[in-house]
Amino acid sequence: MTRHPETLAKKLGLCFSEPSLLKRALTHRSAENDNNERLEFLGDAILGFVIAERLYQKFPEADEGVLSRLRATLVNQTALAALARKLNLGDYLILGSGELKSGGYRRDSILSDALEAIMGALLLDQGIDACRRWVLSLFAESIERLSLDDWKKDPKTRLQELMQSRGLELPIYILLSMEGQPHDQHFRVECRVPLVAESSQGEGSSRKRAEQQAAEKMLVRMSEESNINL
Repeated sequence: MTRHPETLAKKLGLCFSEPSLLKRALTHRSAENDNNERLEFLGDAILGFVIAERLYQKFPEADEGVLSRLRATLVNQTALAALARKLNLGDYLILGSGELKSGGYRRDSILSDALEAIMGALLLDQGIDACRRWVLSLFAESIERLSLDDWKKDPKTRLQELMQSRGLELPIYILLSMEGQPHDQHFRVECRVPLVAESSQGEGSSRKRAEQQAAEKMLVRMSEESNINL
């Protein structure tokens, strides 16, 4: 039996002035038209911003690529679903009969979407400051454990070591184009790895820089994949 949203609000330390927002955040599209999809869209945006802001503050020496990868390790479907399970969020989800029978309350995608929808609901109900405080409290331990020690190697080296650690073929870099005069060239490179179906592309004033950018993008993509843990 689905537990009351008010019980969850108390457990999360929240008090909604509009309780209907929390109910909607917990409602999957399989249950009714007034569901959490729009709130999830909003929550996804605010979560990404809050985490990016905190990482920017915590690691002033980190460049954009490192910050992107750090954020991806925190904000991905697997990580959010694990956090939702710690909160027993599945006990409060409002699902249609089909999803109930198939165990939708255990599914990563449904759990992570609901958690982001709660963030969106809180933003609408109490504003960005309250939402920021709650999001940071949820991720406090995870952010505290983060270190730059594992992120100092260049992207190509990290990607290669990741493939080797899994006993997989090394990344393949394909030169797509080389334009311009010898003193002002522009390279475009594609990177392919066995773990991801889609390739990534990088550009730069040298082939090496283009390959580094392609590797960087691939690492971010792999971090965001729900079934790939870096």
